[in-house]
Order: sequence, then structure tokens, then C-alpha cells
Amino acid sequence: MRALEIAATGMLAQQTRVEVIANNISNVGTTAYNLRRAEFADLLYQQAQHAGDVSSDTGTVVPAGIQLGLGVRTAAVSMQSAQGTLRQTNGELDLALEGRGWFEVQLPSGDSAYSRDGSFKLSADGQIVTSEGYPLVPQITVPEDARSISVNADGQVFAHFEGQAPQELGKITLASFINEKGLEARGSNLFTATQASGDAQIGDAGTEGRGTMRQGYLEQSSVDIVSEITQLIEAQRAYEMNSKVITAADQMLAAANQVR
Repeated sequence: MRALEIAATGMLAQQTRVEVIANNISNVGTTAYNLRRAEFADLLYQQAQHAGDVSSDTGTVVPAGIQLGLGVRTAAVSMQSAQGTLRQTNGELDLALEGRGWFEVQLPSGDSAYSRDGSFKLSADGQIVTSEGYPLVPQITVPEDARSISVNADGQVFAHFEGQAPQELGKITLASFINEKGLEARGSNLFTATQASGDAQIGDAGTEGRGTMRQGYLEQSSVDIVSEITQLIEAQRAYEMNSKVITAADQMLAAANQVR
């Protein structure tokens, strides 16, 4: 009886869905977290009779055929590119992106990674780095005697000194991708480019569809907790229904075994 295997695929699919929802809920407070959504596709079909087959000597054609589905599979867990709300922090190195774009940072391996988490810090030598200590690209170093730092919407970074005019330290550029859903998540709010995402297109903020920066703000998670709870209830009910199918199939098999 195929119903057992079919219902089992449904239970596995809903288990995956619950795991994705659990990850979303656990990251409801993560800076610039993008919602994930599980996507499913039906499995191959067993063709008991093909549509269009000739069913008689007179040339009668079967209008529909007989196709028996074999269940469901997980097709993808995709990232939903949605702008999170901005929360004011008043931090000098807290930068939020309004619109599309990614900050570029350098990993210890020398490769580039990308993030929308703009909660930057200063290293011991004055470099602007992430919370993990990865330097921002292009690298910007803040002088030790700077009293404050300002960043405008275009990404220009200025150091302010006592009794002197502001000094431009550099300009923060942004990366954009043709297919942001193709980025590979590495944890720590970092992503790396893949063949699916395409190469990073580096440019100035506010140009070619890229967003702008806002100093003293951080982008919040795009998770809607009410929607996730609703999705969780739906997944739980779907899991229960698949388990009932297994129970029903088991009872049918037991009844068949008792036939004398």
C-alpha cells in the first residue's frame, strides 16, 4: 500500500516546515535577519494509464488517464528579501540600509562575505569591523584622536576633531546581486556569493538601485511573529493529518490480513 510511504513524505515535509519556522522565530531579535520560507513540490507520478492512449479498436482516446502521486518533497528553503523596520540606537557605528544592498566584509581566508547587519565596532588599531572582528571592505581606519564619526546617506565616513574641519576617511560601498536568494548563509549574519547568486556588483549607495545608509539605526528582523505562529499551527495540523493517513492505512492492512 503506497499510502504509508506517501503520508511519510508528507510528515517529513511538515517537519522541515516546522524547523524553518522555528529558526525564524528564534531569530526574531536578530539584526537584519531575513525571513526563510520552506517551499515544496510534488514527487514523480506513477502512470497507470497515459492521457491520450487509445482505449479501443475504434480509436477512442483516453481523455485524462490515471496518474498516481507518490508524495511531496522539499524543493527549497528560500530567503525572503524584505526590508526590516529600522530601530534607532544612536550608535556612531550603527548603520542601517534603506533599500537593497549588502555590506562587504573580509573573512580571515581573504574571501569576501556580505551582510546587512550594520552593527560595526572599532578594532584595537581603529579599523571598522563586524562583531566577529572581520574588517569592512573597503577598509576604513578611524584616527585615535577623532572625537566623533559621521556617515552620510551616500556612505562617506567623516572623522571630527576638536578645533578642526571634518576629515573624510573613506567611503563605504555596497554590493548588489541579481539573485539574492542564491546567496549561501554562513551564520553570524554573513552570506557568500554562489553561482546561483551571481557575482557581487560593487557600487556607491543610492546608485543603480542600491539603498542608502542611515547612521544611528539598525535594521530589525523581518520576521512577523503572528504570521509565524499561524504557519506553525497549519504545519502542526498538516502533520497530524498525515499521521492519521498512516493510521488508516495500517488499519486497512490489518483488516486485509484478517480476511480468511
